[in-house]
Amino acid sequence: MSTAFAETELLDAYTVADRSEPHLRANMIASIDGAATHQGLSGGLNGPADKQVFDVLRRLADVVLVGAGTLRAEGYGGLRLGQADVTWRREHGLADHPVLAVVSSRLALEPSSPLFTQAPRRPLLITHEQSPSQQRALLQEVADVLVCGREAVDPVRLREELVARGMPQILCEGGPHLLGTLAGADVLDELCLTVSPLIEGGEAIRITRDAPVAHLPVRLAGVLRAEDMLFLRYLR
Repeated sequence: MSTAFAETELLDAYTVADRSEPHLRANMIASIDGAATHQGLSGGLNGPADKQVFDVLRRLADVVLVGAGTLRAEGYGGLRLGQADVTWRREHGLADHPVLAVVSSRLALEPSSPLFTQAPRRPLLITHEQSPSQQRALLQEVADVLVCGREAVDPVRLREELVARGMPQILCEGGPHLLGTLAGADVLDELCLTVSPLIEGGEAIRITRDAPVAHLPVRLAGVLRAEDMLFLRYLR
């Protein structure tokens, strides 16, 4: 498969200066008219160049954070990187694979799901005190459960817990509800936004939803281009 970017170009563009400093970045895609999905999924908006960026951001992460709804919709399995990514991580003193951390209130997940059974590292499940206790106990057999908040997941505690577990480099892959929650709590350090050269129309959702109003100024830290697709990096 042909590539749009050289590996070194992407690593130079997205590597943070100090891995020991906590850093929560999100990676999202949107059409030029603001749609986050095509027919309910992000896959209809992306392409090979976006997949390159997606893979490099995972390579650089200690933990990949995803909402349970997005995980089910996009068909996540065990979070396993390719051999080139594993080799690079070993050379840089990192674990072979990042940890998958799933954020869920209802805990509507099956312990037999590939995201648990095929995971190279034990996943994390992040929830709150009012989540179903019986289901929580069931899922504790296949994941480490973090309770962050009383009636809803507290983004500040979520971030603190991941950093305390030695995972300061946090990559959020969405979805829009989770991203909106993180932005609303002002715990987001970076947004990597792929602008797909499509006009989607319809009633597709934005990259944030169901969240408090957040008026957060950011600065443009990088721009890459692959034909008509743009890759923007914004920092708080």
